[in-house]
Amino acid sequence: MAAPGVAQRREGLSNGMLGFILFIASEVMFFGGLFAAYFIARADSPQWPPTELLTADQIAAGVKLEAHWHLPLVGTILLILSSITVQIGVFQIGKGNRSGLIWWLFISIVLGMVFLAIQMYDYAQLPFGAGDTVYGTTFYTLTGFHGAHVAGGVIFMTIVLVRAMGGQFDARNHEAVEAASFYWHFVDVVWIALFTTLYIVQ
Repeated sequence: MAAPGVAQRREGLSNGMLGFILFIASEVMFFGGLFAAYFIARADSPQWPPTELLTADQIAAGVKLEAHWHLPLVGTILLILSSITVQIGVFQIGKGNRSGLIWWLFISIVLGMVFLAIQMYDYAQLPFGAGDTVYGTTFYTLTGFHGAHVAGGVIFMTIVLVRAMGGQFDARNHEAVEAASFYWHFVDVVWIALFTTLYIVQ
């Protein structure tokens, strides 16, 4: 029986994890600003995409303000799958299964890299550039910054993977793994919002 006045110890958020959550909150506000800029530009335009803003030279060069959704949909599915696999990795290390963490982290990293490859290929196929009206500018800004965050997430998970292979995590000590999963889920949610806005609603 515990001595009077001695409460059962309860673990809370560490300073590092709290700081990381605040960092993600700042990233939410950052993307919120980008989305706001997109919707303001859209609201100010008589039609969207603003094809009336294309110059004769752009039209002659074959510029079209069209973003097809088929390839990005494949990337969306892969990104959602990667969010699932990274969470499985968290569950595995929570049970003390380090090899399970390593395996699922590796799969998540590969899926993230494939997503980036799909995005680069899609950029090469788009019939407009970043300088082609405000539509092109906002499109490439939103997707480009998100792609940079995906790359950052892949690097983050790779660092965690290397540490896991070095035996640094166990069932009680895997805060960095959880931080990587939080960041990756954030990246996933942002992309779903982007895909819906840019490719479905458009």
